[in-house]
Amino acid sequence: MNDDLTKIVILETSDVHGSILPINYANNEVSDSGVSKISKIIERERENNNNVILIDNGDILQGTPLTYYYAKIDSTKPNPIINTLNYLKYDAGVIGNHEFNYGRKILNDAIDNSNFPWLSANITDKNSNEPVFGKPYIIKEFDVGIRVGVLGLTTKYIPNWENPDIIRDLNFLDVKDVARKWVKVLREKEKVDIIILSYHGGFERDLDTGEQTETLTGENQAYELCMEVEGIDVLLTGHQHRFIENKTINNVIVIQPGNAAKAIGKVELMLKKQKDKWEICDKKSELVYCNNEESDKEIENIVKDAERYTQAWLDTSIGEINGDMTIKDYFEIRIKDSAIIEFINKVQMENAGVDISNTALFDNNSKGFSSKVTMRDIVSNYIYPNTLKVIRISGCDIKEALEKSASYFENYDGISIKINPKFADPKPQHYNYDMWEGIEYEINISKPFGSRITKLNYKGKPLDMDKEYDVVMNNYRAGGGGNFDMFKGKTVIKDIPTDMSELIANYILKRGSIDVTVNDNWKVIHD
Repeated sequence: MNDDLTKIVILETSDVHGSILPINYANNEVSDSGVSKISKIIERERENNNNVILIDNGDILQGTPLTYYYAKIDSTKPNPIINTLNYLKYDAGVIGNHEFNYGRKILNDAIDNSNFPWLSANITDKNSNEPVFGKPYIIKEFDVGIRVGVLGLTTKYIPNWENPDIIRDLNFLDVKDVARKWVKVLREKEKVDIIILSYHGGFERDLDTGEQTETLTGENQAYELCMEVEGIDVLLTGHQHRFIENKTINNVIVIQPGNAAKAIGKVELMLKKQKDKWEICDKKSELVYCNNEESDKEIENIVKDAERYTQAWLDTSIGEINGDMTIKDYFEIRIKDSAIIEFINKVQMENAGVDISNTALFDNNSKGFSSKVTMRDIVSNYIYPNTLKVIRISGCDIKEALEKSASYFENYDGISIKINPKFADPKPQHYNYDMWEGIEYEINISKPFGSRITKLNYKGKPLDMDKEYDVVMNNYRAGGGGNFDMFKGKTVIKDIPTDMSELIANYILKRGSIDVTVNDNWKVIHD
């Protein structure tokens, strides 16, 4: 390397979701993911480069049985996630939307026990309007005299998903406005040479063309940040679970390293001293995948006890299923009523005391329930720590919600039923396709979007569009999550703050055995 040049390496993890070990908890098979494998890449980069910055971009505290066991079963011992990040000597972490899922105590304890600062400049206190989670930014200065500013931001859309009780004292400000403020501080007051913006959010437009790719709700504003905020050199992104590398927008180099610690983002900056300041003369970004790496034995040892307790808990027997509640075809589950979806809706309806419910099959990893049910089965099938709400909505709202779910399918081409690409790219959104119990309906995918619900009955009669109905759904959807705007601001009749995984377990434990039922109350059809 030219003696006049200095290289800075920025490493980013994002949306790890508790994936510390290379394991699939549904069956304990080895996976090509996990921070313990990423660790080897970090170690190698530090051996080869003197100037390394390591940042987690958010959504690390929630997502696996390991995190669930710590947060919900036994949080008296140290958090295995934080112990792991401390061992890896992270420079900073950014607050992600899922950091709030287990409540503020778990989040605050994580922050208090971290050997690094957590950043989120746009999450402020409603009274003081000051950033809540420590500093809005950090400065890292290297031996050669290069000063690097790292500014943390979080998607402002959290109030549309999160339990209001958890965030009632917080403001979630627009990231562009906040970025402009703090980038100016970093440039003019802190006199930094480089600004890294680590944003737990993704892209709302095509990275190459600038064409809008999603409804502009403010959930994702990364493209706007590049185009409208001057002074950013590097934009680290996340939230969408996309694998983005080797991209530049308006001279800002961007990256996104997927999810579940399958890869780590790496940005290299080459700097040259020009009189009294350093300037970037070359830059590139790439994703380094961990599939060929060995697992770090030290990390395995750090989480050993927590993992042992988690595995024992996962294998705890809950009850029995009489009949077939397994999932053999993910597509078939979404085109007609099934035992697993009907069961989850039944659990919701019993706990809520209502007779209409909706739920989704969140991803294509669920296996359903075999004849012997364990906690492993439950947390593998219901992967989010959702709670339940009963909201009062009109028949018109129900039809509008069904029409939105019906857009999950492409227009029928006369050959086969296909998923609408908008639900697959840039991020799979199977969790935004709801299936209902307590009403009878048909989705005709030969009809145009917005006119696909060709049958909609309640107790054998057409649903009254003007009448109000009490419906149970998860807290994410009840708040309008997934752009189900028809649910926003509706009267909450009942708030059930217990996690669904616990409600499912209790439902089975109470009965001992569950008889499989499928009443075929809905289906997808075509002309």
